[in-house]
Amino acid sequence: MSAKLNFTTTIHGADGDRRIDVLGREAWALLELVEAGSRGCTPIDNPAPRWSHYVWLLRGDGFKVETIDESHAGPFAGSHARYVLHDDVTLDGGNLAEWRPNGVRYPAKHEVAA
Repeated sequence: MSAKLNFTTTIHGADGDRRIDVLGREAWALLELVEAGSRGCTPIDNPAPRWSHYVWLLRGDGFKVETIDESHAGPFAGSHARYVLHDDVTLDGGNLAEWRPNGVRYPAKHEVAA
């Protein structure tokens, strides 16, 4: 995979559907959030250098992403963010099939993309 991840997202809302093209790490973060469903993502479980920036970009595109502060113990005790997507979305197009050849693993409310 040499090309940046890119695809089109459809946000399904009460006022109708809205399509947004996403690219690169923003697309990766959205894909991770969609596949995580209601449990959400943390930088601990889904390592990436700039989760807060990716979420900022997604919010700028109109996605509803909640930030939940969580404490963690251990030798480096502190807190981290858990990000949860609250939009009903579908993903398609671009090079999504190269990144997820078996289809996107949507939460239960969606069918797996072919």
